[in-house]
Amino acid sequence: MNGDTEPLPGPAPLYSIGELARRTGLTVKTIRFWSDSGIVTPTERTRAGYRRYGVDAVARLDLVRTLREIGLDLPTIRKVVDREVPLADVAAAHAEALDVQIHALRLRKAVLTAVAKRGADPEELALMHRLAKLSEDERRRLIDDFLGTVFEGLDDHPAFGAVIRSMTPELPDDPTVEQVQAWVELAELLQDPGFRASVQGMARDLADDRSPDDAMGLPRILAEAVRSLAEPALADGIGPHTPRAARVAAALTAQYARITGHPDDAALRLRLAAHLKTMNDPRRDRYLRLLATLNGWPPPTDLAPALTWIIQALHAPDTAR
Repeated sequence: MNGDTEPLPGPAPLYSIGELARRTGLTVKTIRFWSDSGIVTPTERTRAGYRRYGVDAVARLDLVRTLREIGLDLPTIRKVVDREVPLADVAAAHAEALDVQIHALRLRKAVLTAVAKRGADPEELALMHRLAKLSEDERRRLIDDFLGTVFEGLDDHPAFGAVIRSMTPELPDDPTVEQVQAWVELAELLQDPGFRASVQGMARDLADDRSPDDAMGLPRILAEAVRSLAEPALADGIGPHTPRAARVAAALTAQYARITGHPDDAALRLRLAAHLKTMNDPRRDRYLRLLATLNGWPPPTDLAPALTWIIQALHAPDTAR
C-alpha cells in the first residue's frame, strides 16, 4: 500500500444525553422531553437502550431552544425543524400573534394605570375595560352616534362640516398607553347625556347665527375672537368689571355683529353672552384635550378662563364702560 494514501475516516462521534447537555447547556430532562416529542431524535440506541445522538443534534437543539425562547410551541417547532413548513412563514404568523398580545397588554396596562390614578371602584373598572376593548367598528358606531346626535340636521351646513371633522377622534392602530387612557375617558364623555346636550346646545346656538348658505366657520371664528381679545387682558391681570374690560366686550360684540349681520345693540350683547355661557362647559375643554392626545395634535389651550372673563365683562354694569 502506498504510504501517501489517506487514512479512511472513522465513524462520526455519537453523544449521550449527558454529553449533549454539557455541550448545549440544556438540562438532561429538557433534551429527553424534546427527544420523546420527536423533535430531536437519537441516531441509535445501545444494547442497553441508551440513546445516542449525532453531531447534528447540537445544532438542532440550539435551534429548538431559540424557537422556544421566542414563544413557538413544540408542534410548530417540530414542523419547522423537519422542514414541513418554512421558518419565515412561521415567524411572520408568530409576529402577528405577538402584535395582538402586545396590543392587549397595552390596553390592560392603560386601564390599570387609569384605575390607579382615578381610584376607580370595581364597577368603573369593568366599564373602563369594556370601553378599552371595543373593536374599531364599535368605536366608530359610538363616535358616529355622538356626532350624529349633537349635530343632527347640521351635517350639510357648510359652516359645520369642518367642525364635525375637527371633533372626530381617531384611535391609532398602535396606540400609546396615554392614547388608550384618553380614549377610555373620551368614550365616557361620548355617552354622557349631559355632555351631549351641552354640545348640541352650542351647535344649535351657533347654527341660529348662520344662514344655511353661509360657509364661514363661526364656531372657530368666535373662539378665536374670544382668545385674541380676552386672553391678553387676562394675562395683564385686568378685571372683568373695568373700563378696559368694557372696551374688550364692546369690540367682541361689534365683531359678533359683523359676523351675524345683526345690529350691535344690548339685545345682541345678551345673546352673545348667553351663547358664550353655553360654550363655557369644562367638559368641552376636556374633550378637546383628549381629542388632541388621540389624534396626535398639539394640546389646545383651555378656553374656559377667557370665556368666564368675557361673560362677566359682557354682564358688567354700564358704569364700567
